[in-house]
Amino acid sequence: MATTDRQATTLALAHALSAAERGLAVIPLSRTKLPALRSPHRDDPTPTPTPCHGECGRPGHGVYDASTDPARIRELFAAAPWATGYGIACGLPPHQLIGVDLDVKSDADSSAALRELALRHLFTIPPTVVVLTPSGGRHLWLTGPPDVVVPNSAGRLAPGIDIRGAGGYLVGPGSRTEHGVYRTAPGTAHIGPAPCPRALLRLLLPPPRTHHPTPASAGGHGQGLVQFVLAAHEGQRNTRLFWAACRAYEDGIGPALVEPLVEAALDTGLTEREARATLASAARLTGHHP
Repeated sequence: MATTDRQATTLALAHALSAAERGLAVIPLSRTKLPALRSPHRDDPTPTPTPCHGECGRPGHGVYDASTDPARIRELFAAAPWATGYGIACGLPPHQLIGVDLDVKSDADSSAALRELALRHLFTIPPTVVVLTPSGGRHLWLTGPPDVVVPNSAGRLAPGIDIRGAGGYLVGPGSRTEHGVYRTAPGTAHIGPAPCPRALLRLLLPPPRTHHPTPASAGGHGQGLVQFVLAAHEGQRNTRLFWAACRAYEDGIGPALVEPLVEAALDTGLTEREARATLASAARLTGHHP
């Protein structure tokens, strides 16, 4: 490894340990901003219906590896000596961190869009931690209530505004990537993340889910499969939908569950095209015609 890479890894570990002292759970990141450790399940022959989030005891589960334990953090970085940055997990106690990512890569003016939302919904972004990205964007750090789960989203709030919530992470200041270094904005390094304004918090939460009746011909098992899909988090939606559809076709209730499963998938954030393509794949795999 080049000397500069070793220095970047040493600095990333130091920054990560400092963040952990403030109660922020961290993981090592590569120069691509992705988790530095690959999944130990990448070569598994078939996906499991419930993806492993670290229960196997091995590292490589992305944000689910995040820790505030210095010994654990050192172990993760030792297993990824190529890491040049660190990610900070969102949605975990004690901060329940929420990241507002104001991107500059699109044609939209994300800062102006946030100001317009603030005027329209009568809220003000309080003084808080601001991290400057190498591309010229900004990450605003906010905290949420302990009993509220804010989901990740991309462009749902407004074009150019991404939200990092439960199951997501923010690139920590001091991280070095392919495009440069993430830095804390002047004057915000020594303040804590501010509480998310209630009006903004309401915008970040998904609308209440509607009840999807399951055809009587599908029975209780069909309703259970629909609920299994509805409970999916980002990153496991397609896997859960595919598994549920396979079980439905194997049990002879596939055709009756197509529409309830599609509606459940839409509720989790999949598009109708993605959902129907997954159902068609399950039908073909089980020997049925979609």
